[in-house]
Amino acid sequence: MKFSKQFQLYESEATLFINGLKQANPKLEQDQREGRALLWDKAPIDLDNQQRVDESHIDQQAYVYQTKS
Repeated sequence: MKFSKQFQLYESEATLFINGLKQANPKLEQDQREGRALLWDKAPIDLDNQQRVDESHIDQQAYVYQTKS
């Protein structure tokens, strides 16, 4: 969407703040990518291993401290 010539040079306060923050800390974007990779990017799941884990699962009884008599 094209704006008229009057609004082409406009930058919002939020954009100015973010640009200023990036200029003050040039490593900010790299730190954000590293944090995302640490928390969100996961290794692919090995389906054979996952199937083996699911098959070896034993259901826990409802009240774990009660002994079966």
